[in-house]
Formats: sequence, structure tokens, C-alpha cells
Amino acid sequence: MGLLSLGTPLHWDEAKQHADHVRRNGISQFLSIYHKAKDRENDSLLWGEEVEYVVVSFDDEYHRARISVRVFEMLEVLQKAELEADTPEKQAQLQCLWRPEYGRFMLEATPGNPYGSKITDLLKVEPNMRLRRRLAIEQCKPNEVPMTITNFPLLGTPDSVDGHNTPDDPASKSLFLPDQVINPHARFPTLTANIRRRRGSKVAINMPIFHDTHTPRPFVDPTIPRTNLRFPEYDASDAQVDHIYMDAMGFGMGCCCLQITFQACNVDEARRLYDHLAPVSSIMLALTAATPLFRGYLANVDCRWKVISQAVDDRTDEERGLKPLQENRFRINKSRYDSIDSYLGSSDGLFKPQYNDLDLVYDPAIYQRLVEGGIDDLLAKHLAHLFIRDPLVIFKELLNVDNESSSDHFENLQSTNWQSTRFKPPPPNSPIGWRVEFRTMEIQFTDFENAAFTVFIVLLTRALLSYDLNFYIPITKMDTNIDVAHRPRAVLDEKFYFRKNIYTDKCDIAGLPEPAEPLTAESVDDEYELMTIDEIINGQEGGFVGLIPVINSYLDSLNINVETHCRINQYLNLVSKRANGELMTNATWIRQFVRNHPSYKQDSVISPEINYDLLTTIRRITAGELQPPELFASC
Repeated sequence: MGLLSLGTPLHWDEAKQHADHVRRNGISQFLSIYHKAKDRENDSLLWGEEVEYVVVSFDDEYHRARISVRVFEMLEVLQKAELEADTPEKQAQLQCLWRPEYGRFMLEATPGNPYGSKITDLLKVEPNMRLRRRLAIEQCKPNEVPMTITNFPLLGTPDSVDGHNTPDDPASKSLFLPDQVINPHARFPTLTANIRRRRGSKVAINMPIFHDTHTPRPFVDPTIPRTNLRFPEYDASDAQVDHIYMDAMGFGMGCCCLQITFQACNVDEARRLYDHLAPVSSIMLALTAATPLFRGYLANVDCRWKVISQAVDDRTDEERGLKPLQENRFRINKSRYDSIDSYLGSSDGLFKPQYNDLDLVYDPAIYQRLVEGGIDDLLAKHLAHLFIRDPLVIFKELLNVDNESSSDHFENLQSTNWQSTRFKPPPPNSPIGWRVEFRTMEIQFTDFENAAFTVFIVLLTRALLSYDLNFYIPITKMDTNIDVAHRPRAVLDEKFYFRKNIYTDKCDIAGLPEPAEPLTAESVDDEYELMTIDEIINGQEGGFVGLIPVINSYLDSLNINVETHCRINQYLNLVSKRANGELMTNATWIRQFVRNHPSYKQDSVISPEINYDLLTTIRRITAGELQPPELFASC
């Protein structure tokens, strides 16, 4: 998350009156950026990762763990070096950057400057992650720990917040989560409230309960107050039987992830990266699965993605197809946080219209304006689709800006369409180029794991571009893959749609077998099949080549010293062994820990004691005091 604008945010009743103004000027801003930057070439390969932490407060005397909401005290110190870096020379020496996140208990950290194209830059990732963790620890109290966990397992349960108090006028009107956990910057309470106001009800998050031996059937959550005494109009009527119910944006946006952003050499390369990384996004979601616990219960899912999707779903009943369209213009088949809805295409000639098989909803007037402004069909539809959404947070002071020097209105909508990959134009009048953000991966317990998945994705992009690989499958198959990725043990027990032959006519990959499938197929449906993640990552004899063999071939084409090659192999081994089941995902390990805990009653309930012991053990794993062989054996 970048630096935050200051100003007066508008209540939804007023903001919605300016929605068309923001959309209209947002398109003007994009057109200005595009025509200034569409011909820029040879931007350097720069990339960076983003790590997010939950700050946990441990009470070792009473065996309790809670979230700490002291993050802004910590940020005052952590951001000091950046605020004092008033020259390019000082900025180039920054080792890391710190940002707040949605939760007042969350920290976001990135490297101080982007990594570059040298293969040795891959070895800088883990040391920099370790540095960031150490600096965050230094600003914690002795009982506090910044933890790379996707979510706090007891978030929304009584006594889950250190120093809990209930505000008088909450933005979320939640039955469970106090607004005290929300970032106090005006953007975040306003975003929370305006999603609820636009939707016409609280967000409704329902994740399936894991039915253990003693879990009631049907499961009707006894902890849900059926009447909201403070806000009677916001009861728990959306709570589903056999599901864990959550009712606030914080349950989703309070989750942590591992994201990577790449700068492409030009706009065409950015479009290629966007398209070909998208089919990999669900595979990496399953491989990094780390989220089987929500609001004190064991869920029958392993990932966070759908929780966030439901947590920011501002669609009205009409837009969700529950009522006939009257007040709204479109029926929209997804939340604004979901998998991508269309490919962008590029000059590689690999895209086929059949891949965009989703019934894409887009604003025809905006599409026409973009086409008349010189934007091609695919990119125009992508943007016209993003712009069917309303701007949720409008600052009064930023209503009228210079469209040649500002991108505020464009980013208002661009940055609140949270999709699996994101296509990012350059900021106005900036040396920064065209970028792509890879967004699905879940944060892992250790810096080694987070570095391993970062290195894997970076190397995959290098192989993808070097070998002109083709990962296209239909959009609807990617949507299915996202659903499948959430299932417990999806890495081992499920199959995913993936392209059978990723080679193209331009491929020249030494040392790899000829593809079992022809380069071209009679129909798009013949180009993909269901595969296990082991087959996708490691390959199969006589079948799919495998992503790691392709990466290894790419590495073999480079002049790499032994030390660098050895460390990269350790990272790739972790990914490979996660894929073949030799090593557990974080989610499987957490699920096993809970079910084997001596105080667990096989009823899907995570007690404060289990939560404390779980987080204490993860804390020791992160510190290197424990190395469970099922997580790290012989990597």
C-alpha cells in the first residue's frame, strides 16, 4: 500500500453523486498516461516483494495471545529513515520501506529499493526479509511479535484485541469486530462504511465449517447473537448453517499476503506478464495455503482469498442478481476482489478470443471513449469493466485535479479492483514503467519460505519471457481453479486446469523433452486438461514438462556461480516438495496441530489455549528454534 492521501472523505450519500465525475476524469487520466508512456522501451527489469505482518501480543502468564493495535507507534520510528531521505542518494541507501495496512495490528514492509535483473539479486531477498523482521521486532514490546501469519485465528472473538474498547459510532457495525482494529486514517473507516452503505447491508462472509467428530450437524454457531442490540437493523440474518459467519471488512482485509510487482520493459511485455501469470495464480494460492482458521473455528477451506472477496463485496442485491435491475445498471458476477475477468493480449500472437469466455460486463460508453482515444479492443474492455464499479472513497479536496499530472481518479477505481493479477500503468511524469502485480500468494511462517516462493515466481517470469511460453487457458477454467485451490489439501487431493503444452514455435529449451502434445490443437478445449499440482510444478513422464524443469533449463543457460545455484536450488526444492506432498503446506500443518492438541475436543472450536500454543509454536519456527521436518525436511 502506498502513501495515503490526506483530506476530507465523503459519506456515501455525497460520494455517489460524484461517481461519474471520478470515472470520467479517471479515463482522461489513463488516456494521458497511456499516450505518454505507450512507446517507452527498454525499461530495466525491476521487481520487489511485499511482506505483511500481524503484530501479536503474548500473555505468557495466562497463556493468551491477542492482536496488538500499537502499530502506528511502531511506524513513527520505522518510517523515520524514509522521511529523512531527502535526496536521491539517501533514498538509494534505504534498506526497507514501511507502510500501514487496513488493520491497526498489521505492518507492511518492502525492500528500500527494487531488485534488479542480476541473478544474484535473488539472494538479497531473504536477508532483506530477515532485516525487516528484526527492525519490526526492535519496535515491539517484549511480549509482542510481528508474525507472518495470514490471519489471527481468534479475530472477532471476545478478548482477541489487546486493550479492546468499543467505539461509539462504528463504521462496520459488526457483531464481532470493534472498529478499534481499523487503520485510523480516514480512508479506511470510510471505505468500510461506504461498502456497507452502497451494498445496503453489512458484508456477509460465510466459510464452511470443518465437520470434525463432535462438530454439531447441522452446525449453528452458538456464539452469534441473533439480535444486534446496538444496531437492530444489522442482525445476523445472513449467517448460514454449517458455516463460520463474519460480518466486517476487517475479517478479509485483516489477512496478510505475499505479493510481487514486476516492472516490464514496455507495455506489451507487461500485458504478456499479466496474461500468462494469471493462470498460475490459483496454483500458487494452493501451494502457499495457510488459512484454515477463522473467528475461533476450524474451517473446511485452506485459503483466505474468498474471505477477502466477500469482505469487500459492495454489490447491491440487484447487482448480485437477487432483484430485478432498477436502481443499478449492471448485474456483476464477481466481487471487486476476485480472479481476473479478461485477458489483455499482446503482440506474441498467442491470445485467442475463445480464452476470454466469461460474459464480461463493461460500460459501453467508457469502452467507446477509450477506443476513440486510441485504445485497442482488449485493453479498452478491461478498463471499461473495472470502471463499472463506483469509487468508494472520494476526498473532497481531490475532486478537481489536473488530469495531465494526477492519476488520483484513475487509481481510485484501479486500486479498488483487487484481482489475482493487476496491470499497472506508470504514474504520471514518473521514471517508473509499466508493471504487473502478482497477488494471490499467502504469507508463510518463515522468511525462507517467503523468499522461496518469491524466487520461484521471479524465475518463472524470466523463463516465460525468455522462452516465449504460453500459459493461456479459458478464464472460466481459472475461476474453477480458484475455487478448487481453497479446498483442504488441494495440493495433494485436487486437480487443476492447466495448459498441456506451454511450448511455442519460438521455444528453444535445451535439455528438455519434446512436448507430448502438438503445438496447436483443433480447439481451445483440447489445449488444457486437469493436472495435479505435482504434475504442473514437477512435470510428468511422457506428459507435461513441469514448471521447475523449465526454470532449471533457464538457469542452466546462465553463468551462475556454485553458491548462488545452491541457494536457488534450496528454494526450488521447497516448492517442488510442497507440490509432491513431501512437505506440508502451512494450512495442513496448522490443521494437524489443532486436531492433535491435547485440549482440542474434535468440535472445530479453537480455544484461547490452542490459539496461544499454536502461535507460540509458529513463533519458535519463525525464530529458527524449531524446524518441523514436515515443513522443511532436506530443503
